[in-house]
Amino acid sequence: MEDKKPVSLPENAQRELKPGETYKPILDPAKKYAEVTPYSVFIGILMVVLFSAAAAYLGLKVGQVFEAAIPIAIIAVGLTSALKKKDGLAQNVIIQSIGGCSGAVVAGAIFTLPAIYILDADVNFWQMFLSSLLGGVLGILFLIPFRKYFVKEMHGKYPFPEATATTQVLVSGESGGSSAKTLVAAGLIGGLYDFLVATFGTWTETLSTTVMGWGAALADKAKVVLKLNTGAAVLGLGYIIGLKYAFIICCGSLLVWLVIIPLMNLIWGGSVIDLMNTGVMTTIGEMAPEQIFKDYARHIGIGGIATAGIIGIIKSFGVIKSAAGLAVSEFKRKPGARAEKVERTDEDLPMKTIVWGVVIALLAIFAYFALGGVVNNIWQALVGLLIVAIVSFLFTTVAANAIAIVGTNPVSGMTLMTLIIASLILVAVGLKDKDGMAAALIIGGVVCTALSVAGSFITDLKIGYWIGSTPKKQEGWKFLGVAVSAVTVCGVMLVLNKTYGFTGDHALVAPQANAMAAVIQPMMSGGGAPWLLYGIGAAIALILTFFKVPALPFALGMFIPIDLNLPLLVGGAISWYVSTRSKDAAVNAARQEKGTLIASGFIAGGALMGVVSAILRFANVDLFLTDWNAHYGEAIAIVPFVLLIAYMVYSSMKVKK
Repeated sequence: MEDKKPVSLPENAQRELKPGETYKPILDPAKKYAEVTPYSVFIGILMVVLFSAAAAYLGLKVGQVFEAAIPIAIIAVGLTSALKKKDGLAQNVIIQSIGGCSGAVVAGAIFTLPAIYILDADVNFWQMFLSSLLGGVLGILFLIPFRKYFVKEMHGKYPFPEATATTQVLVSGESGGSSAKTLVAAGLIGGLYDFLVATFGTWTETLSTTVMGWGAALADKAKVVLKLNTGAAVLGLGYIIGLKYAFIICCGSLLVWLVIIPLMNLIWGGSVIDLMNTGVMTTIGEMAPEQIFKDYARHIGIGGIATAGIIGIIKSFGVIKSAAGLAVSEFKRKPGARAEKVERTDEDLPMKTIVWGVVIALLAIFAYFALGGVVNNIWQALVGLLIVAIVSFLFTTVAANAIAIVGTNPVSGMTLMTLIIASLILVAVGLKDKDGMAAALIIGGVVCTALSVAGSFITDLKIGYWIGSTPKKQEGWKFLGVAVSAVTVCGVMLVLNKTYGFTGDHALVAPQANAMAAVIQPMMSGGGAPWLLYGIGAAIALILTFFKVPALPFALGMFIPIDLNLPLLVGGAISWYVSTRSKDAAVNAARQEKGTLIASGFIAGGALMGVVSAILRFANVDLFLTDWNAHYGEAIAIVPFVLLIAYMVYSSMKVKK
């Protein structure tokens, strides 16, 4: 059998380009490849159906939404290799791009729509389907004009952790050799490590200062606690993010956990604070630090994220103006006149198509709201349309930025704010109680899906940019993936509601939807919103921007739990260490690249075994060493975590050139 030719990403794939330097992808822009084939489309659709059903089922049953991009990439590589497909790499990008719609549409749907059942309102299949479909379509259309900015103009400035890991899987699978061996070895180690924790409970997944007597007393009296997730996947994520962004994220997290939460306890410890009129009866002093974070401090992060997003829109005005100018020039061009020729790897769907697509999508959303039983009259439908259009457009770049920086889309926080805004406006135009709740949740579902799909899609486009795919083909076939995923997710949700329900004994967990329901119910009954906390977050974002500190990663740190942020700093520190020890720049670069492969393996292995672990949990396979974990889990967790770090450092440093 003929050996595969070595394939690897160019040396400048993940660094900023020097003046006059260009990035040349793996697939030659001057050549045409068999990207969209009956095989790649069929496998892509199959992946959408399988992973949409699995993600919806598991997400609603056990409260865990897994990211499907990496498992799909692994399956695609295995299939094309087994079938000896020509242009396997080009086809695998399309398979992953179509299949990746599953996780994005699932997140958009299950975060909001089950809340309609929880609140005892009414919704049918077509309402759910149109909410997911139209939201997904809008997310794709709003993102395409920003593709060049995120994947090309900002080349090397954003780490794109998830795109990096997925690309390494696709490239290493294509080339074989030492890179594939490194990736497979790291995937096995990271996957086994996370599997032992998540499935068997061999040691505790999260280290906390409360394990020690002084730490427990500090958490109880002063509400000061630090936590560290010991997972291999999160450590790998931190490595790819790098020290700069990991440090900024952790600064936001430490501000909340070491300053804001203790201050709230110090100032209002004996008070009951009910900012949203939800009937809170517990004083701040009686709450655990985690509860204070969830009910209060996290909203500061939401305010910061929203403000950072608006600042980003203002800063990106030139990009928006350029995209608008391109659209105008296309409409002005005389029929039959030839457009300026661009390279295959820089071809997008025509701007005229995008503009008409947005117009048709917005008209369809208006018709859906007005005629689909979502609202009571045309005026309310117009209000709902404006909420969807404005919020989706503003937050699309926020979602893309977040994915580009940390690989995590803060879609739940942005959706929460959308629901609050929608509820206030809908009440003002006369829509409240159960009808108002259902309308707000459907509007929120459209926005949530749009933002989720936009964030996921920027990952696909970055993968395509690195490898050398045709963006136009990725963009066009993404719509099919969204449509198939919307049908699958909503069908599964309908069946699960009839089988298990979302309320009562033995009901599905649906934690995100329950949280949305808890927020929206008082809003529709005259409740308020935590505007003070949003305002504090907004002020922090403005101050950071003034001092030229990136506000979005800082705000993400305030929003994401601290146990997921601290390991990012550890991973970022490892990345800095292995890439700075030698006086030879080539050696440092080689070590950095080897570490990236190992980190990608950790993420891939963790993602794949996370799916297996979730399935075992759903099947009620009780493999947890509960007694062992309770007594020794946290005490010994530091040992395997240190060994994991040592493996990462040692393996990366072994490279000489």
